[in-house]
Amino acid sequence: MDYILETHGLVKDFKGFTAVDRVDLKVRRGSIHALIGPNGAGKTTVFNLLTKFLAPTRGRIVYNGEDITKAGPAVVAKRGLVRSFQISSVFPHMTALENVRLGLQAAKPRDSFAFWRSGRALNELNDQALELLGAVGLAELADVVAVELPYGRKRALEFATTLALDPELMLLDEPTQGMGTEDVGAITQLLKRVAQGRTVLMVEHNLNVVADLADRITVLQRGAVLAEGDYAEVSTNPEVRSAYMGGAHA
Repeated sequence: MDYILETHGLVKDFKGFTAVDRVDLKVRRGSIHALIGPNGAGKTTVFNLLTKFLAPTRGRIVYNGEDITKAGPAVVAKRGLVRSFQISSVFPHMTALENVRLGLQAAKPRDSFAFWRSGRALNELNDQALELLGAVGLAELADVVAVELPYGRKRALEFATTLALDPELMLLDEPTQGMGTEDVGAITQLLKRVAQGRTVLMVEHNLNVVADLADRITVLQRGAVLAEGDYAEVSTNPEVRSAYMGGAHA
């Protein structure tokens, strides 16, 4: 089995409180893998460990066969492990095109955050930026300032800026958080499209989204792995139903 990401005995302690407790995780290359669990289960802490915003207390993180436990966040991002945050993280007073273009600029090792580059040089990235905006259904809104976009469109823009970094593995933290039913459906279909040729690891509370998207699901409770399998397996697991879903939702 080809795994793009693995954790081995991953632990994170905060002054005596164990937020992540010996988590072993294996994410298959090319899959959509969901991380679910009740509030306080440790999902976001695991994400922070994987993207190196936190250092583990113990354990190892292996990405593409390399131990990245001690690598910094910029290093793992350059290697193709890119995170999209729970709250939309675009630049509000830049246009959609400018947001994506900045992502493309950051993806180029020699050009990363070289804000002194000329406007003409940046305009060379426009065609690629427009292609990415088209992929998320925003081509016609390229010149709209991000703050003026509806919430669902802002999330789509965030996916476009994430794609601009050319991720091999996308970590999505609550991609449908705060959305209405119509937007949830649109974002779910969008995620199916942008996941083509990539691996996705996501935290998601909406179980309909998880059921529709995820090839495999890991359930956390109190920082530890409670169960793992496909949706049919975890949704009928009595421990999962008790800890997270409740009988009515399972």
